[in-house]
Amino acid sequence: MSTTDLIAGPGARGTETESAAAGVRGGRPVALPSLTGLRWTAALMVFFYHVHIVEYFGGRANDLVTFAFGVGSTGVSFFFVLSGFVLAWSTAAAPVGRGIVRFWRRRFARVYPLHLVTVGLALALAVFLAPGTMPQAGPLAANLLLVQSWVPEVPYFQGLNPVSWSLACEAFFYFLFPLLIWPLRRLGWRSAAALAALSLAVVVAVPTVMELTDVPDGTIWRDFFFPLLRLPEFLLGIALAELVRSGRWRGPGLTVSLALTMGGYFLSYQADYGYRTTACTIVGFAALIAAAAQADLRGEPSPWRGRISVKLGEVSFAFYMVHILVIRAGEYLFGGHPKLPMWSGGLLVLGAAFSVSLALAWALHTWIEVPGRRLLLRPWRRGSTERPEPTPGTTAAS
Repeated sequence: MSTTDLIAGPGARGTETESAAAGVRGGRPVALPSLTGLRWTAALMVFFYHVHIVEYFGGRANDLVTFAFGVGSTGVSFFFVLSGFVLAWSTAAAPVGRGIVRFWRRRFARVYPLHLVTVGLALALAVFLAPGTMPQAGPLAANLLLVQSWVPEVPYFQGLNPVSWSLACEAFFYFLFPLLIWPLRRLGWRSAAALAALSLAVVVAVPTVMELTDVPDGTIWRDFFFPLLRLPEFLLGIALAELVRSGRWRGPGLTVSLALTMGGYFLSYQADYGYRTTACTIVGFAALIAAAAQADLRGEPSPWRGRISVKLGEVSFAFYMVHILVIRAGEYLFGGHPKLPMWSGGLLVLGAAFSVSLALAWALHTWIEVPGRRLLLRPWRRGSTERPEPTPGTTAAS
């Protein structure tokens, strides 16, 4: 069934259409496949950012890659906003009582099996290719418990699988979400609008204070791994979802939102260091996520709704988690940053890294992520009526 059918299919009348426009049909959230497709785009941004960091290319080719993807880490900011939006959208009613525990259980099942396996892959990489990078007990324990980003030391928040620092932030967000969504919905759409404005203001104010007080770039870099500093992006996503759900969102359409996103992205490369992580792109990301959701609700054209885009979006979490390990394996095999000529070596190595990352992601999604989630979501006791969590292909899953 298409998204258009879900909104106003044959025979749809009055309350059904209104319910779908509010994001719910038959008691379940309306699918937003464009958001799933957008996840793949954000994951690619992070992939090319790490290609830039490891310097596969030399000379002018490296300058071009730096210009295009030197701020690709902003893709993580997109994930944080999207995570808040999707959680609010897919939670039809604010969880209370046992619903809170069920919510936390589902979030754990969503991320932990894949995280655990990629920790194992990172340890294998340290043993066989880079023995000097074996983590100590403290960083390893923090990583397994998803609290590594709370410790402002590089061996903690960049140890093992470096991208897993964002999971520590997400774990904190997941903990807070049930405690935030209930009062927000009780207060109505005006509270969501106020939260969105406040979140945007904080995202811009934090780097402004850092730059005005001459905080060193290294300290700014370290601080933006800290979960509390990334919380406003997640809160913004929640607020956007509530505004779209209530029909109060009045932002631009997809074309203008994409232009805002691209403009903010390339502005980031020119901006002072503190503004590069979130401040320049946050308005564009917020507008793009809301516009893509609106396009799906209204059945309007969207470049991220196609079958391939959605399928790639479904494997994007696995791709995000494994790609840096593949890139680092290549780095160790080269003995450092290769800086290869573009045509004779750089593109070949890039293609190999991408292909291996995507193949591993597909395997991990198929044999670890999905089965692991199902296993952990099996009813705890006989007779339980808990429904399995929807897959990303049916609703926009975080």
